[in-house]
Amino acid sequence: MTEPASEQHHVYIALCADGSLYTGYSKNVEQRLKTHNKGKGGRYTRAHRPLKLLASWSLQTKTEALRVEYAIKQLTRQQKLALAEGTQTFGWLSAALPKPGHEM
Repeated sequence: MTEPASEQHHVYIALCADGSLYTGYSKNVEQRLKTHNKGKGGRYTRAHRPLKLLASWSLQTKTEALRVEYAIKQLTRQQKLALAEGTQTFGWLSAALPKPGHEM
């Protein structure tokens, strides 16, 4: 069963001020990035702000989104960048993801 649009689950990759990448899950990516950039939320992002959204994907269930988030976190930096740019595929992970939303 599909959840209402307001209940979509998102996985995102953000670029931190020091050049590192952060992968996260949220129901509202825009609000989550604002929270990160205010120094609240995740411990990692408090020390590496500000963040800029590179890509995000909307998924229908929290389970699916968390599975994708975990899989992305296992990728190398170069693989994450290629995934965000849509220039490389990664088996089931790419098949599970809609085309990324870019803010680059």
